Amino acid sequence: MSDTPSSGLPASESRETSERLALLYALSQTFNSSIDLDEVLNRVMDEVIVITRAERGFMMLYDENGHLTFSVARGMDQHIIHDPQFQISLSVVEKVARSGQAVIASDAQLDPRFNMSQSVRLLGLRSILCVPLRLKERSLGAIFVDHRVQAGIFAQADLDLLNAVANSAATAIENARLYKIAVEKTRLEHELQMARQVQASLLPTETPQLPGWEFVAHWMPARQVAGDYFDFILEPNGQLGMVVADVSDKGMPAALFMALTRSIVRASLDAMLSPRERIQRANRLICADAQSGMFVTLFYACLDATRNQLTYVNGGHNPPLFFRMGKRAGQGALSRLARTGMALGVDAEASYEERTLDLNPGDFLVLYTDGVTDALNANGQSFDMDRLERVALENRDRSAAEISAALENAIQVFIGDAPLFDDITLLIARRTI
Repeated sequence: MSDTPSSGLPASESRETSERLALLYALSQTFNSSIDLDEVLNRVMDEVIVITRAERGFMMLYDENGHLTFSVARGMDQHIIHDPQFQISLSVVEKVARSGQAVIASDAQLDPRFNMSQSVRLLGLRSILCVPLRLKERSLGAIFVDHRVQAGIFAQADLDLLNAVANSAATAIENARLYKIAVEKTRLEHELQMARQVQASLLPTETPQLPGWEFVAHWMPARQVAGDYFDFILEPNGQLGMVVADVSDKGMPAALFMALTRSIVRASLDAMLSPRERIQRANRLICADAQSGMFVTLFYACLDATRNQLTYVNGGHNPPLFFRMGKRAGQGALSRLARTGMALGVDAEASYEERTLDLNPGDFLVLYTDGVTDALNANGQSFDMDRLERVALENRDRSAAEISAALENAIQVFIGDAPLFDDITLLIARRTI
């Protein structure tokens, strides 16, 4: 009776193959039993040390910048190895990870392949086994195991087994890594959403109600948070402060700087000071806190509703549009309120001028940030000042809310499906009687 099974392999070899498959299956189950990346890495390393009878095990993975970094370093009895960069030959790991070719050495001290490796000699490394971690055609890194005392521990069978284990481990590691990224992304999105809610809570929830006046504001961040903001501030002397501002950066840094600016501007509105002195004070305070090189352009207007006068300071901001109602010379047209000083947060000693407008029934102001004029369509064209002025003029006889709605609609139609390039803020103030 033959002792060769139906597979054609000798019984002993068939049994070894079955045992190996069973081992690989069990290890695969172990590796995939967790989606916590650190736990998966430790499990892989501990199992590798056991099956190879190694003294120590190290795993290096490529980070997001393409650099190999230590992800786990373990010894027998699952103890952590500190300062792993001084414990192994980095050149061996880098070569294996890069080439995808495994390395096995019975005694690295006598192996001519390591004659040029000072780390191998100085560390006294003897038995070495290093295999790549690959997922399809992509290299994730490498697994390195060794024994510093005994030579000849690792055989070809160990190399074959470790290669098979590495293939299984690579899938588990990648799955855990992707899960970690997904969790981090979800957490970040939640934090950004919370940040947006906090930022939105800093903006006025209602527009002022002044007899003979209409106000409307529109705020649209290009991202979850914005560097733009607007504000209505009822000042102690009964006048109304209006602010539209734009921080130089985008995203979370700009949002934080925006919150700082809002607080400082509000704290600087001393009724005993003129508008230009208020902005000069705000500029000094912002400069004192602006360590990141960020700055903010800002238009501040102080409205005296009893006199129907508006005094403003333009700190490096886009020129707001002022429409003067009437049919006489200089009326029925738009003018631009030019800058009266530089952006805030640049020069603590900067000086600012203020200018005053008399507002008649039908006159209105369009305050905006550069997200309006710089809005891009799919062809890379910008909305620009000409379109802004044309839409404002076409709707000059309408209410503040209707002017704002017409501008919002014109911008949306213009950009179409193109993503919003920059934050957009609009503020319309109109005298009705």
